[in-house]
Amino acid sequence: MRIGVLGGTGPAGRGLAVRLASVGFEVILGSRSKYRAMEARDKLVAVWPDRELPIDSGDNETAADCDLIVLATPWDAAAATVQSVEGHLNGKVVVSMCNALARVAHEFQPLVPPRGSVAASVQAAVPKAKVAAALHHVPAKELGEIDHPVDSDVLICSDHPDATEATAAIVTQIPDLRPLDAGELSNAAPIEAFAAVLLQLNGRYKTRVALRFTGLNDE
Repeated sequence: MRIGVLGGTGPAGRGLAVRLASVGFEVILGSRSKYRAMEARDKLVAVWPDRELPIDSGDNETAADCDLIVLATPWDAAAATVQSVEGHLNGKVVVSMCNALARVAHEFQPLVPPRGSVAASVQAAVPKAKVAAALHHVPAKELGEIDHPVDSDVLICSDHPDATEATAAIVTQIPDLRPLDAGELSNAAPIEAFAAVLLQLNGRYKTRVALRFTGLNDE
């Protein structure tokens, strides 16, 4: 499977790209500028010269031509980005990992984007795509440190069961990540907002927290 990362030059996009490539997925880093994507790709590969990571680069249209798309742009650019490549996304699963947050003084605070969540805004912008919200709470820095596992649950919500299934199948390939079906896309709003709480904990306790739920039996 080829996975395209829109907004792949940011911390979350780079971290996820290198983690996905480390478990065998072919990844295309996308950006508005193919040259910026190329530079980001070259820097990633240079960090892991012995890994032969299957990462390539291109503009957002090139990334959108992949089998499955991950959206890792800033939240306020998410809807416009997918709309700019809408013709490439019809019928495809688009995974939104964007959180609408703002730093106010010493705190992170969640924002309320149009339609209540970034993921819902993305689905409205590309109605023929199958949007899933996921990966909001996995620390970007830890994703990019592929010599170490990332221990976290990943909440997935979508109005399309096959999008939830496809996203879960990818998450399952990453050791120590556990996908959890969190229901329909309406649940994306509290999931995205909770990222502000995690960032606040990170700052207060000088760590990088992740989510783990107890009482669930793995199937």
